[in-house]
Amino acid sequence: MFELDVDEKVYPQLKHYCQALWEINKEMNLTRHTTYDKFVTRDLLDTIEISKLIPEGKEVLDVGSGGGVPGMVLSIIRPDLKIALTESVGKKAIALGEIAEAVGANVEIYKCRAEELLEDFRYDYTTARAVGPLKKLGTWFAEVWPSLGKLLAIKGPRWIEEKAEADELGVLKNVDIRVVSEYDVPGVDWKSVILQLKASK
Repeated sequence: MFELDVDEKVYPQLKHYCQALWEINKEMNLTRHTTYDKFVTRDLLDTIEISKLIPEGKEVLDVGSGGGVPGMVLSIIRPDLKIALTESVGKKAIALGEIAEAVGANVEIYKCRAEELLEDFRYDYTTARAVGPLKKLGTWFAEVWPSLGKLLAIKGPRWIEEKAEADELGVLKNVDIRVVSEYDVPGVDWKSVILQLKASK
C-alpha cells in the first residue's frame, strides 16, 4: 500500500470498506476516488496523517462525513478511538450506516449538522475534510468552539487564502489556528496541510 504506515491486519477491512463504498456510490455521489490508487494516495494518506495527531483513547467527531473519510477510515486504522460521524443529508447518513454495518466499523452515526450535536456533546478532537472553507467553519462553529476540542482540518494549497477571507470577516478572532502537519500528495505538485483550530483561552 504505497509504503504507508498501516497495520497489515486492517488491510482486509479497508478493502471491504472500499468495496462497500463503491457499490453504494453507483447510486449516489459519495466519492470521486473509485480506485484503490486514489483511495490509498488521497483518502488513506489523509487519514493516516490525521491519526498521527490524535492520542490514544480520545473521543473524535467527524464533520460532514459523506462517504466516511476520514472518520470511518480512522475507526478502522485506530480502533482505540471512540468516533462519531455526522452527516446532515439523510440518504448519505443511511448509506454510512450500511457501510459501517458491512465492514464492522465501530462508529456512531448522527443524521444532523455537527454544530447541532455540539450543543449537547463535547469531543477531544474534531476532524473535517472537504466540508467548506475556513470562513464557513468559523461561522458554523462560532457558538460551540469549546465543545469541538481541537479541530483538525485537512486543506490544500488554498488554505492561506481561506484564512485571509476568514480573518477579514472576523469569524476566527477567538480561535487559535496553526499548521500541525504538512505532507506530499502523490501525483500532484502541491502539499496538503492539516490545520489545528481551537478556542482561545
